[in-house]
Amino acid sequence: MKLSLLWIALCMAAYAQTADQVWNAQLSSFENEFVPLVEAMPAAQFGFAPSSGEFKNARSFAEQARHVSTVMYEVSAAIMGVKCPVDLGKNENGADMPNKEAIVKYAKDAVAYAHKAMSSLTNASQMETVKSPFGDKPTTRMALASIILWHGFDHYGQMVIYARMKEVVPPASR
Repeated sequence: MKLSLLWIALCMAAYAQTADQVWNAQLSSFENEFVPLVEAMPAAQFGFAPSSGEFKNARSFAEQARHVSTVMYEVSAAIMGVKCPVDLGKNENGADMPNKEAIVKYAKDAVAYAHKAMSSLTNASQMETVKSPFGDKPTTRMALASIILWHGFDHYGQMVIYARMKEVVPPASR
């Protein structure tokens, strides 16, 4: 009996994860879908946005990628309690960028910065309140970490539709 309990305790300890490990694993799941999709869209299609019906005034594919990346920077900075290192631009679309290569680099750099923020989280610190980048109400670092994921996947879903409309199969679906 004691040996069984010891075995169970050892197995549980082997699977125990810290907050930073959990958040970084989730961010890696997002990264492995988002970045390859940005890379897969042809440069000539980066300006594409559906324009009819409910798509009127929708962000282009490039603006979607820049928006996701900009919000990642903004929220990551808030998690770490530092000034956001990038220009938020209009509607949090970031600064204008000259081409696909610049946007791909921006996306990769944003994910790396978000990993830095996730790595700063501990089991205790994720529950601490910090200033929200979205108003005056304080929020927890955990709530901000979750924004990076749900917000990113929300726009990723829109970007998948844009890619499929241009006959690009998202890498995650291949």
